[in-house]
Amino acid sequence: MPVILPVKGVSPKIPEDCFVAENATIVGDVEMGQECSVWFSTVVRGDVNSIRMGNKVNIQDGACIHCTYEKTKTILGNNVSIGHNAIVHGCTVADNVLIGMGAIVMDNVTIGENSIIAAGAVVLEGTEVPAGSIFAGVPAKKVKDISQELLSGEVERIANNYVMYSSWFK
Repeated sequence: MPVILPVKGVSPKIPEDCFVAENATIVGDVEMGQECSVWFSTVVRGDVNSIRMGNKVNIQDGACIHCTYEKTKTILGNNVSIGHNAIVHGCTVADNVLIGMGAIVMDNVTIGENSIIAAGAVVLEGTEVPAGSIFAGVPAKKVKDISQELLSGEVERIANNYVMYSSWFK
């Protein structure tokens, strides 16, 4: 059974059509949209501030979603994919975004819609990622604009695939 716990009287809100892996942890002020999935060894900690997810958000194996006490919330739009072992902390992520495996997104970052944060990138505190951008590196910088092929072939495909994958476990 996953660890799903209230913190200070506030329990996570998880729609019935979402998938939560047996060893995932979701605590506190967390609200998930429809068709979300939280995968194996993932932690979503809404203990010190709120975490809000749109529809079709997938948080892949080993990822950590958190925020900062009395300072930053985490907001994830629709069709957001958080790659394996990524850390997403106290930031705002718009719709149709892929955050690659092992990436780190720090407090007060804003990621515009239709964007990709490359695997292993470190997006420093306060960075503004313009809509339609690909950011990579340490520290992460814009490397190019996203193409329509990459948007539909990767960002949209991954979000849709994770809805399918989660159906295998229900």
